[in-house]
Amino acid sequence: MKWYAGAALLLLAALVLESGLLAYAMYVLFGVLVVSRLLARGWIDKVVATRSCDATTAEIGDKVTLTLTVRNTGTLPIPWVLLEDVLPRQATERKPLRLAVKGKRLAIAMLRGGGELRMRYTLTCLQRGYYQLGPLVLESGDVFGLHRRFRVETQPHFLLVYPRVVALEGYELASRRPIGEVVLTHRLFEDPTRIAGVRPYEAGDPLSRVHWRATARTGALHSKVYEATTLAGATILLDFHKAGYFKRGEPYRSELAVLASASLANAVYEMGQQTGLVTNARDAVDRIRREGWQIDPRTRKAARKVGAMDETSERLEPVVVPTRRGVEQLQNIREQLARVELTDGMTFAELVLETAPRIPRDATVVAVLPDAPIETAMALGNLKRQGYAITAILVGLDVHAVEKAHGHLLAQGIRDVRHLANETGLPTLCRQQVMGRGQFAEVGSAPAEGAEGSEEWMGQRPYEMDWPQE
Repeated sequence: MKWYAGAALLLLAALVLESGLLAYAMYVLFGVLVVSRLLARGWIDKVVATRSCDATTAEIGDKVTLTLTVRNTGTLPIPWVLLEDVLPRQATERKPLRLAVKGKRLAIAMLRGGGELRMRYTLTCLQRGYYQLGPLVLESGDVFGLHRRFRVETQPHFLLVYPRVVALEGYELASRRPIGEVVLTHRLFEDPTRIAGVRPYEAGDPLSRVHWRATARTGALHSKVYEATTLAGATILLDFHKAGYFKRGEPYRSELAVLASASLANAVYEMGQQTGLVTNARDAVDRIRREGWQIDPRTRKAARKVGAMDETSERLEPVVVPTRRGVEQLQNIREQLARVELTDGMTFAELVLETAPRIPRDATVVAVLPDAPIETAMALGNLKRQGYAITAILVGLDVHAVEKAHGHLLAQGIRDVRHLANETGLPTLCRQQVMGRGQFAEVGSAPAEGAEGSEEWMGQRPYEMDWPQE
């Protein structure tokens, strides 16, 4: 509009001054402006694009190839067109990188009438997550640079990268039966010292199971029924509230918490037991997916904004994978863990209050925590008093924070507390209690002689040694 306003003022001045040459130049300029505007609009409207991707899910380390085909459907050549396939900046530009890009996703070219251009690039998946790939942002204009037109083309592609799974050594988080009356739905193990009742004898029952007093009294064989002594499976409670994950240790502590949760779920699944997941994290699917696109962005910045992922979400509903058995259970948990993101909405205490009725009592509650303030410890203590068996895993804390968190949990009667200092200690996370090293121990380093109570005994300090500095 500035060009039109300036040309109109010059034309008016030429008419007042009766300058025929200046008036003629302004008429020509008006003609060039109109023709350029029409051509720029026509060129951008004739460009169509298609996208193909060879995967919708991937593991960490996999390579995913995307191919974009851009075609000029008009008969007139397009002097220039700038193409950029939009990728999430937090995944490709901020350290540590989540997606490594290799190839051409940004290009400028001339398209002849009916011509075609192909762009191809490869993504290397470095971290788990849910990523929006695309759409394609187009920019074109006239040869004088007077008019530029922008357009968002192709629907985006969504890529899910699963978290890694580490094999655990000597897994055993199946806690002893808690005090109180708890109805168990899965009876894997029985305690021959605790008789729950008597039933008629069935073929195959060993003689040691026969209840001779009941047999003598009734005149028919009867067998003993024993109480279950072990809880089957685990429900993983993952605290993903921002308050517990300090900025200096991010994203390494949160990724360690996800890795621990995925590895625990995998260990329980391989034992054939029930497993589930409950977390207060934000679901990336709710944040990214949107309906519809802005049709006519006026600037390149606006066009990029149209195609970019949403970075905020008001979702407060917890993410729940019900605790059960099944072939697809581990895959469902890994999919949810791939999509979780830190949230500032629901706290861990609110999460427990909201989801406690949906947590089965016959599975160990494994709480993966970045910290254990009083509110968190009280929430877990309430679960324990209701008859749940609780195991707490503290992730990546220094010695003082671990001691303080352990004190809060111990005050609520939670004695099975473990600390995961770094990834190297993950395989032995569950073996320590089996080997009798005590309820509360540092995972990730072995205690040195005379080092009890020192920082060396608590393992590497995560903020100084484990986490790479940006």
